[in-house]
Amino acid sequence: MAAKEQGDTYDVVIIGAGPAGMTAAIYGVRSGMKVLLLEAMMAGGQVSESPLIENYPGFPKTDGPTLIQAFRKHVEEYTVINEGEEVVDVAQEGDLFRIKTDSAEYASHAIIFATGARHKKLGVPGEEEFAGKGVSYCATCDGFFFRGKKVIVVGGGNTALTEAMYLLDTGVDVTVVHRRDEFRADRTLSERYFARGGKVIWNSVVEEIKGDERVRSVVLRNRKDGSVEEMDVEGVFVSVGIVPNSDLAVKLGVAVDQSGYIITDKQQRTNVPGVYAAGDVTGGVRQIVTGCGEGAVAAITAYEEVTKHLWGQ
Repeated sequence: MAAKEQGDTYDVVIIGAGPAGMTAAIYGVRSGMKVLLLEAMMAGGQVSESPLIENYPGFPKTDGPTLIQAFRKHVEEYTVINEGEEVVDVAQEGDLFRIKTDSAEYASHAIIFATGARHKKLGVPGEEEFAGKGVSYCATCDGFFFRGKKVIVVGGGNTALTEAMYLLDTGVDVTVVHRRDEFRADRTLSERYFARGGKVIWNSVVEEIKGDERVRSVVLRNRKDGSVEEMDVEGVFVSVGIVPNSDLAVKLGVAVDQSGYIITDKQQRTNVPGVYAAGDVTGGVRQIVTGCGEGAVAAITAYEEVTKHLWGQ
């Protein structure tokens, strides 16, 4: 199916080329829709930063870049990924949506937000100052530069422990700093971390990151007794959660929950007709496999509803 309008009018514009967005593009094109896939950065989203993936069916043990390369190859059999094209504004005009990027403007009958999420920051003194100078949000990206050095990983979930073990494999001296007295991570990951001799400081938070030209120490506060200590480190890897990239959707009047995640029904519809969402931006368990599933459902729903709108089928 092709839209009645010519030129740069699409049946559906997909914003975000992570697993959800790429899957939506495959399903959208295969259904016969005219699809545009936009990605502000590089395709893959946060998955590209994952050092180890063991729960994606068919890939018992892989890493983010390898899995995303397989996704990319599949998508490019059907359509182009417009990487490095950031959406800066969206608006609704009658039956069409206007999507403005940093280099062009498009019209579409439907939008799928697959905009994912970004790393949550600690919000402490020194974090911004030393970003890229010892403060990192990606062990896969920066771990090599800390071989033989002492670092902390801040967090207690699956991502934090996965990153900590990747750093251990890279030859980094790692200590996990967690605000509670037990990890939120899967028991298997926790057991594996401790079996590797992993170190942890419980019930503690980072109060400040100090240094000169680079990170040299962190100030930690114990949440139970209030004691404060300064710990010499050369790196701080932050893994304390994510924030959904839902600002553009909100601008269209899309409803979000108290944490900013886009609210959808089982067909990935939002409260705004013609607008759908899939992947990490919708919250939930935020797994690759669920993102793919949601992307497929969003594309199928968009196809059915755009077809009905245009052709009365």
